[in-house]
Amino acid sequence: MKITCEEASHICNKSQYNEAGYWQMLKLRIHILMCKTCAKFTKQNKALTSLCERAGLNTLSESDKEIMKKDLEKHL
Repeated sequence: MKITCEEASHICNKSQYNEAGYWQMLKLRIHILMCKTCAKFTKQNKALTSLCERAGLNTLSESDKEIMKKDLEKHL
């Protein structure tokens, strides 16, 4: 059941997008009970995700990205 800090951070990131399974979450919870560094990372990661959600960030569509890319290539 023991996982590395690298695995814990990966599971933490997956959990922010509801992609982590039950066993992964259980392993993460056990790990952060023992590792204060990963506990802090998990807390900060949750806060960052919450801030991004509240900010209402939007991304460009694929077509807008292509238009910007072509425009940039023209100017180079």
